[in-house]
Amino acid sequence: MAGHSTCDVCVIGAGAAGLSVAAGTARLGLRTVLIERARMGGECLNTGCVPSKALLSAAKAAHQRETLRSPGRSELTCSPIDFAGVKDGVQAVIDAIAPHDSAERFEALGVTVIADTAQFVDARTVRAGQRHITARWFVIATGSKAFIPAIPGLDAGKVLTNDSIFQLRERPDHLVIIGAGPIGIEMAVAHRRLGCQVTVIDRASMLVNDEPELVAMLRDRMQQDGITLVEGADLIAVDHRKDGVAVSLDLGGARQTITGSQVFVAAGRAPVVDGLGLEAAGVSYDRKGIAVDRRLRTSQRHIFALGDVIDGPRFTHVAGHQAGVVVRNLAFRLPAKVNYDALPWVTFSDPELSHVGLTQARARKEMDGDVAVQFVRLEKNDRAVAEHRTDGAIKVVTGRGGRILGASILAPAAGEMISLWCLAVQRRMTMKAISDLMLPYPTMGEIAKAAAGQHFEPIIFGARVRKFVRALRWLPI
Repeated sequence: MAGHSTCDVCVIGAGAAGLSVAAGTARLGLRTVLIERARMGGECLNTGCVPSKALLSAAKAAHQRETLRSPGRSELTCSPIDFAGVKDGVQAVIDAIAPHDSAERFEALGVTVIADTAQFVDARTVRAGQRHITARWFVIATGSKAFIPAIPGLDAGKVLTNDSIFQLRERPDHLVIIGAGPIGIEMAVAHRRLGCQVTVIDRASMLVNDEPELVAMLRDRMQQDGITLVEGADLIAVDHRKDGVAVSLDLGGARQTITGSQVFVAAGRAPVVDGLGLEAAGVSYDRKGIAVDRRLRTSQRHIFALGDVIDGPRFTHVAGHQAGVVVRNLAFRLPAKVNYDALPWVTFSDPELSHVGLTQARARKEMDGDVAVQFVRLEKNDRAVAEHRTDGAIKVVTGRGGRILGASILAPAAGEMISLWCLAVQRRMTMKAISDLMLPYPTMGEIAKAAAGQHFEPIIFGARVRKFVRALRWLPI
């Protein structure tokens, strides 16, 4: 439909970030236009968080079935699995959630939804097809796409990314994964447990932003499951063949070639800025994304940007936090700012690896070394022992006065267990607050109190306290 329209807020991109902003501004009475050129829900719903967790759930179920059939086995050997059926299940999950992100729901909220490509004509006008939209404020939430590294021979049209891997109907015989970040590790675990041979290659080490002791424990678990991890490797070339793919790499000066049936690239994300007309709008950006301040304003203060399109943490929950900041700025004129001090993340492997706050290395750097660390293994937790799931641990980093600076957990439900520590870091709590908690028994969450108890043990059971207690023993109660 041709024409010109005006609104208060024009949101470009209907992924997690854009949908959250559009819902908030529309419900608060601002005239809101939402423009999306592809599928509502964006990457998170269609090719990211939702399908990956559904696939991991199916893989976990398959693994549990195998464990029950062969108890005590140390290495995973998968029985035949209906791979196409698993993908049908993944699609069913997407379909179940899709109505929440649909154009119909947002139109019912009062949002004008336009299915087209948005491009800035100038700083105050966007063109979407034959329509021109003038807005008081613009919000750019176009997300990111898989980054394809410049490796000789690597053909972007012949590799799998998160945009295509969930559409596979036939199980790969040998999936070669380039990238040992969260996406690569999650897909490695899922596909190995669905019966694929899996090799993961990275030029650095796996999960470089997590605590190395917990990463080492997860690495051991993955290798026991039969996943091959090749770390510290320089990729030399990729050869796409009729019968598969060959990846040549340099590993410590020695050249190796790894052959597989398909290659999955999980080497990071790149912001989607092409075709937006940011130059016409005067919006500054580079290869990392659109430049914003802490209020998420771009170089044009009436144009905001958030989510994966900016240079920052790329998680759906971060997009939700950023959306709240944008809505408070637009609707209430509050100078709200983003705060990542209590930023959590989870790698949904098995066991899961979660983290919030500062790692030990960062804490020592920022606190001039004045930190303490508590490390408790799951083998000391009765629930973990009862379920034969003792591969894991908690690591808590504290500062002066026992203030909690960060925590990391490797456990079957680490993504759920980290919530307590998110609150602790955000509210600047101390280990005494954790020690005073009464937690249900037996649960893996009790490992929190074990860490707090370990923190106080040298104080409570030290010589000075023992002497004081002995001095009090004659007093009546």
